[in-house]
Amino acid sequence: MLLPNSRTEADGSAVVRVLTYNIRSLQDDTEALARVIRACAPDLVLLQEAPRFFRWRKKLARLAAATDLVTLTGGATAAGPAVLCSLRATVERTEDVLLPLTPGQHRRGLATAVVRFGGARLGVLACHLSLVGAERHDQSGLLLDRLAEMGVEHAVVGGDLNEGPEGPAFRRLAGALQDGYAAAPWGGEHTWSATEPHRRIDAVFATPGIEVLGCGVPLDQPGVTEADLRAATDHRPVLAALRVPAQA
Repeated sequence: MLLPNSRTEADGSAVVRVLTYNIRSLQDDTEALARVIRACAPDLVLLQEAPRFFRWRKKLARLAAATDLVTLTGGATAAGPAVLCSLRATVERTEDVLLPLTPGQHRRGLATAVVRFGGARLGVLACHLSLVGAERHDQSGLLLDRLAEMGVEHAVVGGDLNEGPEGPAFRRLAGALQDGYAAAPWGGEHTWSATEPHRRIDAVFATPGIEVLGCGVPLDQPGVTEADLRAATDHRPVLAALRVPAQA
């Protein structure tokens, strides 16, 4: 079964395809990475470990161009998370947020935006949570606080959570939001590692009111090959199709 294509309905609602993907700072096969992203035909790509250092903007722009997308927000200014989007999106605003720094740990941040597709208004948040459990749990709470502050009825969150559905940070997010794969499983489940997938640590979440039409690793998506999934980076992506209601 294939996920629905992007479209805008007569009532102003929109079917939006969202991809979340940890790209390991483009250290692997960038041509394979671009092929996977293009084949998924996303409206939004929520990246983790986007380039953050020397010429990071140019590297991110090259990836966007290679996937027929544009850079929306994030990168070094969000400590790694970034968002790409198709020209279908009308951008209302963007904001990159740095989370509190724990001494000895990597700085973490959130890349956020508010966009419109037809009559649908959608908040977007890309995240990459800590490797340390206590900090990760704190960051999940800060993420939900930031989401509430965005002032949108409908929103999507995508990221590398560094823990599975049994973890407290994952459970915290799934308690407030819809876990896309749990709501409408499609494709594959496990995202880590790319070569030996056995854990689901990357996920797409949606606020209540959004209809999840399908969500999972795009194993059967035309144009996505096992060889490219293994070569592109060390994670597997998660693709979701969401029906976002028109703004009242």
